Amino acid sequence: MTIIIIILVAMIIGLLIYNITIHKKIEQFNALNRQANNLRVLQDFLTTIGETSSVDEKLQKINDILIEKYEIKYSTIVVFDGTEYQIKASNVDKKHWDTLKKLQEVPIFKDSVATATPKYITVNNDKEKLPYQESEFARAKSAIFFPIYEENVYIGYWIIESGVPHDFDNIDTTIFEVIKDNIVSVLRTVVHQRTLESIVRKDLFTGLYSEEYLYGEGKKIIDKYTTSAVCMFRIMNIEEINEKYSRQMGNETIIQVSDYIKNNIVEEYLFIRYMGPKFVIVFSGVDPDSAVGFIKNRKIDLEKMNIAQKKENFEEIDIEKTGKRKTTKKSKKPEIVNPRLNFVVTTYYKGTGMEEVLKKLEQYLDNCDKSESTITTI
Repeated sequence: MTIIIIILVAMIIGLLIYNITIHKKIEQFNALNRQANNLRVLQDFLTTIGETSSVDEKLQKINDILIEKYEIKYSTIVVFDGTEYQIKASNVDKKHWDTLKKLQEVPIFKDSVATATPKYITVNNDKEKLPYQESEFARAKSAIFFPIYEENVYIGYWIIESGVPHDFDNIDTTIFEVIKDNIVSVLRTVVHQRTLESIVRKDLFTGLYSEEYLYGEGKKIIDKYTTSAVCMFRIMNIEEINEKYSRQMGNETIIQVSDYIKNNIVEEYLFIRYMGPKFVIVFSGVDPDSAVGFIKNRKIDLEKMNIAQKKENFEEIDIEKTGKRKTTKKSKKPEIVNPRLNFVVTTYYKGTGMEEVLKKLEQYLDNCDKSESTITTI
């Protein structure tokens, strides 16, 4: 009997040890699974950052990833843009956005902002509402508020919500802290793109977009293709025209050259004024040899172009023998100039830095002989 009891006790102890071992392995597996999931989410974040879309589109896609991967009912990212709080991404009905944009003013969240710590709030039954809710009762019953800081500067918040009371009671908030840090990383990464999108402008003389257009909206078109030909050209005799004739004649030369190019390229090609007498044409999806073929014909036509300053009338004064003043309206004969153009072409590869490509082309034009007027591939 004693032997049987000893055997049973040994078996029970063995089972306990086995269960503890299995439990630890399950915990390790779950931890690894969470890490793997977090890595997958981070990879999705990085892929989204690299996509050719606007900053707001990227943030909305990131929010959609969070909702899908972590099975969140509602997720909203709010960012302070320097003047006001704006919802950058949300799957909540827009009729609630005014409320969600003012959460930093809600007393229960002020301490969270001040201490940079998340705040979890919930209700006990369906008759209660969360402190920040105004007219909505049924939508959210639990929420976690995450203040967002970038280099110790408060820039907004991320809030997740559930329609179930106490839904986040046992949740591991460390996972969401990691997600919040990833959101901050994304905001930091795309801040340069946001700046470029906001400073894109059109040149007053030519009506062409500035260089920054190629890094934002233009990039969406260019990156539809693996490679494209990028051409930069300069009106090489613009300084001579300005000095010998007038600044107005130089402006007229720039206008007529740009108008000719605009009217002779297809919509898929991008034409921008780079700086001063330098212009850029991006032949989307075209190889440099084909681009050179197009440029040759345009160059011939442009350099044959007789550009005249707009006619000006002036008064010719004649003092007659009688001493009386006599004025006659005459038309001043316009001066004629011909632009001299120098082109340089290279290949742009999708995913590489367009600014580096343009810098290389600009360096060539700046360092070449001032009398050069040809088409060069580098």
